[in-house]
Amino acid sequence: MPGVRRELRTIAIDARLAADARLTLGDRLVLSAQPGDAGDTVRVAAITKPSADPSEVSRQEYRVRLHLDQLQSLTSYGDRVHRFAVQSRGGASQDRAVAAIDAAAFGFVAHRSKDVAVETSATFAVVSRFHRAIGVITIVASAIFLLCILLLKVDERRRDVAALRLSGISRATIVKSIVIEASVITLLGTLFGIALGWVATVIVNSHYQGVYRTPLRFALVTPQTIVFALVLSIVLGIVAGALAALRLARAHPLALLGRR
Repeated sequence: MPGVRRELRTIAIDARLAADARLTLGDRLVLSAQPGDAGDTVRVAAITKPSADPSEVSRQEYRVRLHLDQLQSLTSYGDRVHRFAVQSRGGASQDRAVAAIDAAAFGFVAHRSKDVAVETSATFAVVSRFHRAIGVITIVASAIFLLCILLLKVDERRRDVAALRLSGISRATIVKSIVIEASVITLLGTLFGIALGWVATVIVNSHYQGVYRTPLRFALVTPQTIVFALVLSIVLGIVAGALAALRLARAHPLALLGRR
């Protein structure tokens, strides 16, 4: 009818496109199949945030969400689609839906969403396992290095142990004190390493999230890693302190002073 204002259709664009093209909610755009062609005027109704999907990090694509009839008109593809998604209730209904879609026509292949996710993320799963292996090797190597340092430091305290023995302190008391001291040192060293690792992950995530403009976290300090590092360091600290302390406590005080 004359004089009636036609309501503009709406679209949703991703945050990357909005930032690069300086678009905001309510802006009007013209959608066309080719630059310069006549198209439909639409209004930006929503700006979507990128998902934390590893498979989309390196694509650097702009995404626009349209109504189905808009997309059909824009692409001139008719009633054909490359793929579509069907939500099921799971269980037996999912199996029936997969079988029905497969049998609907030649060329139809139905895949469960979890199978597609596993297949598309296989490369990233391998990379994740590789990084986990590197982390475990690093923790074990640093723990062994800490063990060697503790053995050397305790061995350097020969004169202190000899003085304690000559003053009447029992061997058991000396061993306990050295083990406690070694445990505290390893615990403090592990806590410092965890804090340093957390700071490193913050720097790495801040940099690469800005480069790729994604909420995906590229580095993590997981609770499992923290528990593993704490348990390993404390156990090695107790073992190292006990071995070194027993070795010194069994020696004669004069031998520790180098006079026998």
